[in-house]
Amino acid sequence: MAASTPIDRNADTPKGLVLAVTAYVLWGFLPLYMKAIAHVGAVEIVAHRVIWSVPVAGLLLVLLGRTGDLKAALRNPKMLGMAAITAALISVNWAIYVWAIASGHALDAALGYYINPLFSIALGAVLLREPLNRTQLIAIGLAASGVLVLVFQAGSLPWVALALMVSWGFYAFFKRSLPIGPNQGFLLEVLILLIPALVYVVWLEANGDGHFGAAASDTLLLAGAGIVTAVPLLIYANGAKLVRLSTMGILQYIAPTMIFITAITLFGERVDQARMIAFPLIWAGLVVYSIPMIRQVRSRA
Repeated sequence: MAASTPIDRNADTPKGLVLAVTAYVLWGFLPLYMKAIAHVGAVEIVAHRVIWSVPVAGLLLVLLGRTGDLKAALRNPKMLGMAAITAALISVNWAIYVWAIASGHALDAALGYYINPLFSIALGAVLLREPLNRTQLIAIGLAASGVLVLVFQAGSLPWVALALMVSWGFYAFFKRSLPIGPNQGFLLEVLILLIPALVYVVWLEANGDGHFGAAASDTLLLAGAGIVTAVPLLIYANGAKLVRLSTMGILQYIAPTMIFITAITLFGERVDQARMIAFPLIWAGLVVYSIPMIRQVRSRA
């Protein structure tokens, strides 16, 4: 029997690219799903995303035979504490995202996810003392200039974009320190959120304010929220192990670009004068940020 071929961590595998692109494309289509249940409150949707993600993630872990890792994590107070932090951050991110799509702020959601990689670089510099090179400083400066344009024009902070950026940025930061596999980690997070989610849904239903069971379409969409939540995250987690970090850094623009296009073509959101200036500045920052990664990918190819 031939020995299995080891995975080259410095190369992109075809399977990894397919998984990564699939995850980002699914995230790009997510606003359409969330718009279909926009009449449901954001917190109720998040609660159902948690509840119905548990069986999806749990089934995958059983099929992979990795339930032992989860049991060990549940007996580790330190790991539970770290997972509670990431669970809180991802739930906040989900709630803001759902509200943004429902209330006509999909463009702000796209803005938040565009800025996020540059925010992660700044976060690493501040919290981990990671040095910034000239290219990264220019990229962060361009993105910051775009945000300042929005602040000056509107007279207030683009809080939706910034809240999504900060919540996801810190989620990714703390997720790096969680000593457990990505599939097990995701299930651990939704298990931590499961009890408050169930309590909230039961409370809504008891008061006659819940949407689950009220109409067949709402019931199916809320139950399906677990699938559209868990599946892309699990696909991404497994694809990230088979693709270089630099490649993932480029692919991550797929989702916000699809959200941006959906917002202006299907949701009818308007690109005002401030956004006409801010988005090109942020895109320029992303181009500057991506140039070294593209050169690295081409040189290795």
